[in-house]
Amino acid sequence: MKTAVFSTKPYDERFLTAANASHPHELVFFEDRLNPKNARLAAGFEAVCAFVNDDLSAATLETLAKGGTRFIALRCAGFNQVDLKTAERLGLGVRRVPAYSPYAVAEFAVGMILALNRKYHRAFNRVREGNFAIDGLLGFDLHGSTVGIVGTGKIGLLTAKPLAAMGCRILGYDPYVNPQFTAAGGTYVPLEQLLAESNIISLHCPLTPDSHHLINAGTLARMKTGVMIINTSRGALVDAPAVVEALKSGRVGALGLDVYEQEADFFYEDLSGEILKDDVLQRLLTFPNVLITSHQAFFTDTALRNIADTTIQNLNDFAAGQPSGNEVRSEKARG
Repeated sequence: MKTAVFSTKPYDERFLTAANASHPHELVFFEDRLNPKNARLAAGFEAVCAFVNDDLSAATLETLAKGGTRFIALRCAGFNQVDLKTAERLGLGVRRVPAYSPYAVAEFAVGMILALNRKYHRAFNRVREGNFAIDGLLGFDLHGSTVGIVGTGKIGLLTAKPLAAMGCRILGYDPYVNPQFTAAGGTYVPLEQLLAESNIISLHCPLTPDSHHLINAGTLARMKTGVMIINTSRGALVDAPAVVEALKSGRVGALGLDVYEQEADFFYEDLSGEILKDDVLQRLLTFPNVLITSHQAFFTDTALRNIADTTIQNLNDFAAGQPSGNEVRSEKARG
């Protein structure tokens, strides 16, 4: 299939080209993020390959369909960026990469917890400047701490396991019970209890209308003073302005974000020579107890290889009229 690949970075092109080496697809790479204004670039392409921050709203999909596109291959697990009802109305197939490396994201989340607690990032900068003082770098033992895991699927489970091995008490909240989570030592509790009892809260749930701004002024008020919050899932799970206020009051003692609600305007780009035009992001970056990374939790060679392989297989299966199990449909269509 002739496929327009948007939001392409050099590593995307390298891994996708390698995965496609023995397949007949014609991949054309675009650095631009897909949006309603540039969707016309895909005219004549049977398929479009998109990433997390591409805009697959109704306007974009209408333009793609008019240009002859029949298939959307998402090279990510999330699909909240896609207007699925419009895609179904237009007859556009949508498939994703449901699992590329849950280990990569879980390991990154645990790494963020360790870095924020023991302040590795601050210590590194101090020592490089000849400052060997450790005042201000005080952490706490994870052993005996309570960690709340919101979303106990593959990534949540893999985040819980090493923390349980360190001696943490693990609480979990998820509408769907995962027996492996309890087998690993986790205990399911209502969300209210998890918020109230956890020293650390790590988010691993999908973004849905119910989970939008799950972390907000109301839920923050129910947490322990000094709580650490980690988000490696979706930016809009967190109401960032509310968290800024909680950081200022001390309610939040540490914050790790690998995702940000308005990240599409900033992440994956070198903006070091520019002024950031997002006041909330700028404010977050001023706090010494905040660690922000650019949606890189997935970024391992294993994950990129798996993403590329599954994306090419999704193209193969769609072209052959075969189901793959990676199809994405609206809730209405699923019912």
